[in-house]
Amino acid sequence: MTRITARVPDPPVRRLTTTLYGYAFLSDLVLLYPVYVLLFADTGLSVGQISSLFVIWSAAGILFEVPSGAWADAVSRRLLLRLAPLVTAAAYALWVLVPSYPAFAVGFLLWGAGGALVSGALEALVWTELDRLGAAGRYPRVLGRARTAGVLGVLVSGVLAGPVLALGGYPAVGAASVLACLLAAAVAGRFPEHRSRPGVVAGGRDPAPPSGADDDTDLGWWDTLRAGVAQVRTRPPVRAAVLLVAVVAADWGALDEYTPLLALDTGVGAQAVPLLLLLLWAGVTTGGLLAPAGERLSGRGYATLLAVVAVTLAGGALMAHPAGFVLLAVAFAAAQLATVLADARLQARITGRSRATVTSLAGMATDVLIIVTYVGYGLVATVAGNAVAFAVAAGPYLMVALVLLVRRRRSRARPTTGVARRDARACSAAGGR
Repeated sequence: MTRITARVPDPPVRRLTTTLYGYAFLSDLVLLYPVYVLLFADTGLSVGQISSLFVIWSAAGILFEVPSGAWADAVSRRLLLRLAPLVTAAAYALWVLVPSYPAFAVGFLLWGAGGALVSGALEALVWTELDRLGAAGRYPRVLGRARTAGVLGVLVSGVLAGPVLALGGYPAVGAASVLACLLAAAVAGRFPEHRSRPGVVAGGRDPAPPSGADDDTDLGWWDTLRAGVAQVRTRPPVRAAVLLVAVVAADWGALDEYTPLLALDTGVGAQAVPLLLLLLWAGVTTGGLLAPAGERLSGRGYATLLAVVAVTLAGGALMAHPAGFVLLAVAFAAAQLATVLADARLQARITGRSRATVTSLAGMATDVLIIVTYVGYGLVATVAGNAVAFAVAAGPYLMVALVLLVRRRRSRARPTTGVARRDARACSAAGGR
């Protein structure tokens, strides 16, 4: 699907990528991240009430995910990227100005809506603009570096949150979080976006139309939504890529919430838990930076990568020792890399103007699987403990790896049709997966 085009000068690509990295960093430079649970507890909320807030947050993401993706396709992806930080800024301001359960619940609804506005729109805009510039092959490394920029934002938030909280309390932490969101919204205005018909761009002719067939007539919101759903329903390669993104991203994304409990089970004191978690964040950062190397992975190599996630995740947890977090860091690095590559595979298979809608469907599927993982983890951990729950949760990675290997062998055993050859070329352009 990605055709070779005349080489475009690097400055447009640099503008896109630097804007993306700045946006990702500022969007996660939220000083409330490390302390918002403390804010809830200090306000007098029980553990049950706090858990119910997390359910509201996840439900909001599922509710708004696909409609916002269709809106991005029908109207403007850049517009949604500018609105998203403003919506989340309103949530943070509400929390610190009116700290109460109703305010926290509304805040999580807003935060979930803000996350849904970004999900789908960001990936679709970046892929489309890179493709227009003849640089779609750079997508995995660009997305990996963007994820790393977001992780760095979280790390900086963790460093600054304590001193700012000591100096000005929750209002100061909230104000800093709102400021970061406002800056992110300003940076989003620098994203390029070309929504014109194929062969025409602002100021003249496009040397070659984008390869992803973002070239059909403009559709309204409802027709865009239907087109995106129909693409997932009727095109097995797209449906398989959506499911792959959901499974790969959901499992380790949900387990991340339980890593502090696993750390405590190793016998360390509460003061040592952040140090062990820092190992995991270092792994996530490394995984994002390894995206250029991951582009060269074959189908068998990608399956092996998922097997590495499964083995190191289960092995690190079952060690029941602080040293096990080294293996867990390897697992998180491999999982981050696998997630980036799965997203690239999905983008390479999407056609038409419903790119953000299809990507949002993958995001919704991810959110649903995260909730399933939460429930399953809670049941297993209650009976057998956190380490066993981690090991059980690693199973899906091994299962997917085996499925990919079996499908690869079957595809090699039968003749390759023209359609299959085109899909193979698309996967190759996205990193050889």
